[in-house]
Amino acid sequence: MLTMFLQAQPQGSSSMMLIMMGVMFVGFYFLMIRPQMKKQKQEKNFQETLKVGTRVVLTSGLHGRIAQVQEDGFVIETLSGKLKFEKAAVSREFTEARFGDKSKTADKSTEKKEIEAEKK
Repeated sequence: MLTMFLQAQPQGSSSMMLIMMGVMFVGFYFLMIRPQMKKQKQEKNFQETLKVGTRVVLTSGLHGRIAQVQEDGFVIETLSGKLKFEKAAVSREFTEARFGDKSKTADKSTEKKEIEAEKK
């Protein structure tokens, strides 16, 4: 058994090793790095497109409605009052899982109420 480990490697093994390392890097890129970058891009796009009146769920599990949109965050209106949170605290996954299309519907109904209030 010891003699198997002490035998010299064939000459082509270093080039084969480099090819295998390259294949592993490409595999990691397509299986891990690229999907993570895509997810981060979707999350950022979601956070940038949020409007006043949209119902959201934060990463902490807090449910609320956006009262104000600011440069660095949102003011979220909850049952206990208004709280300010960073934009990164709003979770796309939790919001879509909880509200789905309802958050968009609520946004439209809020706009209708605002238009009716302006007419009066």
